Amino acid sequence: MANGNSFERRRARVRRSIKKVANGRPRLSVFRSSKQIYAQIIDDANGLTVAAASTLEKDVKGTLKTGADSAAAAVVGKLVAERALAAGVKQVVFDRGGYLFHGRVKALADAAREGGLEF
Repeated sequence: MANGNSFERRRARVRRSIKKVANGRPRLSVFRSSKQIYAQIIDDANGLTVAAASTLEKDVKGTLKTGADSAAAAVVGKLVAERALAAGVKQVVFDRGGYLFHGRVKALADAAREGGLEF
């Protein structure tokens, strides 16, 4: 477990609470760095990544000015929702990690909802 900094403790606390309410639904996990944003849908029961998207993909990277803004997060959210629906996943739980539900993380979540995911 994470004994170290407050971010890791917060991330562990969020994951713990998500697992209580998941009821077998996969989780939409978000990771953001200072330059990029990544999202993946993880089936914890089987330990598999069902769908993933990031600002590093060639078709996404060419259309964006930067990978570190809300517009980029919205594109990634839309893309991960599209791929999840193609894989047969409609309902997920949102795992914000240790990040506040604000800015890029919120933009990704809103775009994923618009794309057809339910959470």
